[in-house]
Formats: sequence, structure tokens, C-alpha cells
Amino acid sequence: MFFKKKTAKKSYDKENKRPVIKASICNGEQVAGFQDIHTGIFEEVMLIRNAEDLFQFKNEYGIDGNIEKIY
Repeated sequence: MFFKKKTAKKSYDKENKRPVIKASICNGEQVAGFQDIHTGIFEEVMLIRNAEDLFQFKNEYGIDGNIEKIY
């Protein structure tokens, strides 16, 4: 009740994948995930509804700075 559960840091293949936010042009829905640098395949991780969700995604995977949006 009084203590938050600590989230373990997750990792991703930094050499072959990059973090991106895939945004829909039609309805503005945003999904955070990773895009393969070589093939361009997008892997969804979580839905971004607000700034708190984006902060949580960055914190879970240890991402600093801005994340590129793709459409």
C-alpha cells in the first residue's frame, strides 16, 4: 500500500534498434517502441496517452533526450 513496486530496467539492442514514437496522422494515437535500423521494422512496446506514459517508457529503458516520431 505505501511502497511503490520498483521497476527493473529493461534493455534493448542499441546497435541494431533505435527508440521511436509511431504516431497516427488520422487520430493522433502514439505508440512507443523500437525500429530496426537495417530493415525498418517497428516493434511496439507501449501506448503513449500522455507525458507521464512517455516518461515511464524513457525511464524503463534508460533513454535520454528526445525520441524521433515516425508517421
